[in-house]
Parts: sequence; structure tokens; C-alpha cells
Amino acid sequence: MLVVSACLAGESCRYDGKDNRVEAVAQLVAEGVAVTVCPEVLGGLPTPRVPSERLGACVVNAEGVDVTAEFARGAERALRICEEHGCAEAILKAKSPSCGCGCIYDGTFSRKLIEGNGVFAEMLLARGIPVRTELDL
Repeated sequence: MLVVSACLAGESCRYDGKDNRVEAVAQLVAEGVAVTVCPEVLGGLPTPRVPSERLGACVVNAEGVDVTAEFARGAERALRICEEHGCAEAILKAKSPSCGCGCIYDGTFSRKLIEGNGVFAEMLLARGIPVRTELDL
């Protein structure tokens, strides 16, 4: 079983209310071999919402509001869903402050990328669950 970013499966849960549908990911969900999560929504953030980026160990939105607690809560809830379904691998949204793996935006909202992982991706990797993004498909 896989855990996948809900936006990649076509759910309109991005910060701007849109999705990032990738047909291959949507097909995995349709086949019943993947479960969707959106850690940001699970953490209590609305859709649409002010965009956020990681800034060191914190997550801040474009208005300067610290949303670290919401991101951490959502990641924990997503992890529980992952564990409940026996997920052994993840396909998550690249560059996301929740789901990015390997590189994320730098926290300046300038579209500059740095090495790093989103909050949820980091949590999965710490538990030995492999994470890849839609860019790896």
C-alpha cells in the first residue's frame, strides 16, 4: 500500500484551491493500492489558504504567520493514516512544505529551491518509509 499526496490524485486541496493531478497517481488510488492524505488540511488549514514555506525548522506563510503547529499536527495525522493502512512507500508532491522530498522552497517566497524535506516527508523518512515525488514517476 502507498500513501500519496491528495493533490496528486486530483483532490482540490492545494493552497490555491486547485489540484496537481497526475494520472498515474490517480490510477493507483482508483485501483485501491494507494490512500490519499493532505497534511495541511489534516492540520486544520483551510482550502484555499495563504501559501507557506519551511524556514528552518518552522513553517511560515506568506503573511509571516507561523503555521508550524498546523503542519506538525497534519503530518502526525497523515502518519497515523499511513500506519493504519500499512503504507510502505509514499509518492508526495515535490517542493511542498509538507510533502517535498530532496528540495523545497527556501522560506523567502522567491521560488528559490534548497535541499530539504517537507514536514510530512521528513517524518516518513525518519521512520524508514521511502518517499519519492511525482517527478520520480
